[in-house]
Amino acid sequence: MIDRGIDHLVLCVHDLDKARAFYEQLGFTCTPRALHPWGTGNTLVQLQGNFIEVLAILDPAKLAPAAPGQFDFGRFNAEYLKKRQGFAMLVFQSKDARADHAEFKMNGLDSYAPFDFERQAKLPDGSSARVAFSLAFATDKRMPEAAFFCCQQHAPQYFWKPEYQKHANGARVVGEVVMRAPDPAAMRDFFGTLQGFGSVETAPGRLDVRTALGAVTLLDRQRIAERYPDMTLPGPTDSPILVGYRVDVADIGAAEKLLRANNVAARRHRDRLIVDPADAFGVAIEFAQSR
Repeated sequence: MIDRGIDHLVLCVHDLDKARAFYEQLGFTCTPRALHPWGTGNTLVQLQGNFIEVLAILDPAKLAPAAPGQFDFGRFNAEYLKKRQGFAMLVFQSKDARADHAEFKMNGLDSYAPFDFERQAKLPDGSSARVAFSLAFATDKRMPEAAFFCCQQHAPQYFWKPEYQKHANGARVVGEVVMRAPDPAAMRDFFGTLQGFGSVETAPGRLDVRTALGAVTLLDRQRIAERYPDMTLPGPTDSPILVGYRVDVADIGAAEKLLRANNVAARRHRDRLIVDPADAFGVAIEFAQSR
């Protein structure tokens, strides 16, 4: 069985400070800003086993030139931001990024040389510690506006901190990622290779992908409109794109009360609260009762 749960989401914004303030308004605890040597910077929302990365281009001069056989993280997100703010990359957990890369290559996915990097992370007590990661990227030419990779952490004891995992809105985990696709079933081969074909199911207008932590749901235009009625969705584009995500919370009633108190416009739709992408930097954010 392939063991690749949802590790984190990469959400691209123009103004990192403004986006960080908005996520705090949603009731999330955000980590301090961090800088990458290739020109990007981020703030994180750590949950129970996965996290949200809000990312911006802070120093365009540091964006590296393209190199053959390598995936350029910074430049991909910079190009994405030329089109829109939103959900640019989906990341899965990895125990061995180099083994993931070898598997991707063997199975015919568009893959790239593994990428290793480290940075200093600010801990809740104000001290710093070195955190390190290895990344194995996989893309598909049918999805030019979405990228995927697996992330192996080498010092998780310095990354995950209980103080950062407590949230006023009761958030526990990213339980689902939602994509819009013209023909969801056409992407079965890609996600089946990533997660195992036994983890992928098709139904009219949708593709459901189970992972070791959370799910990925691809919906066609009709079904995405039904899920997010009368909302400002990203586009236009004819290729599959990442549209939104669902956060599971301890108490949906308490989360709704907090959002209203913080003047966040969240709409009740069926059993969920949804923040319109127009208000959330191009991403549909759902809150649902933890299962």
